[in-house]
Amino acid sequence: MCTNHQRVASEPITTTISSVPLTRIARPARWSRRQVLMNLGIGTSGIAVLAACGSDSTSSNGTTAASAPGTDAPAATNAPAATDAVEEVAPRAAASDELRLEHVSLGFVSAYVLVRGSEVAIVDTGVSGSGDAIFEAVTGLGLTPADIRHIVLTHNHSDHAGGLADLEAEATNATVSAGPGDIESINTGLPLNEVTDGDELFGLGVVHTPGHTPGSISVFDTDTGLIVAGDAINGDNEGGLTGANPDFTPDMGTAAESVAKLAALMPSIAAFGHGGPPVADDVAAKLAALG
Repeated sequence: MCTNHQRVASEPITTTISSVPLTRIARPARWSRRQVLMNLGIGTSGIAVLAACGSDSTSSNGTTAASAPGTDAPAATNAPAATDAVEEVAPRAAASDELRLEHVSLGFVSAYVLVRGSEVAIVDTGVSGSGDAIFEAVTGLGLTPADIRHIVLTHNHSDHAGGLADLEAEATNATVSAGPGDIESINTGLPLNEVTDGDELFGLGVVHTPGHTPGSISVFDTDTGLIVAGDAINGDNEGGLTGANPDFTPDMGTAAESVAKLAALMPSIAAFGHGGPPVADDVAAKLAALG
């Protein structure tokens, strides 16, 4: 768990890099509007997230269609079926774009390297000085910094965004994505992209999970059930999960709502910023129990 957001690069960074197994799972092919509202209890944002994550239809800029203007439902192309039935579908056959995950432990904080085919996304960058460890994880997979296409910052705290400057000189093909309310404080020479509920990048649905910061985001993969949540949740270093750290979270009420939002997505593996490696046992139940 995060204990000091003011740690600086002068402290030695002890790193370990490990592959995290991901398994394609059966997911509901359709969610009725009633089902989504019952599960999420958060209205349009939850619907948009599921619509984005569950659809292969994207706009020309790679972002899924958002809710239709003047309504609280997703655009017709992504709308859940108007029925309470949930159709289960088998996992898709493995393909060249199958998602892979590397956990880069940077001591008290984690970064993540996600790979599809020959493209890379980095989720969080650790403190200043973390770039070498992140690049080591990338090259260990037979890829290069030039293959990094996305750098996702779950929020703007220096232990998650501080390593961005280390990556910029070599990750020249990357776009940096962050949430509304946090993106304004991110300084980078790379292109900046604001994302929120209903957006999609790298085949991942974006989930706005505020509370720890106003613009905190998570990313969710429906094929594997992976959620990468930054500091919206934490590990307890023993395989358990906790909510946002109250010592560094100004709005714990909103943070608790964000945890419930993540639980409703029924993730099967949770990756987070602090508190050990990703958790893969009873994730949805553990998150629901935090409510």
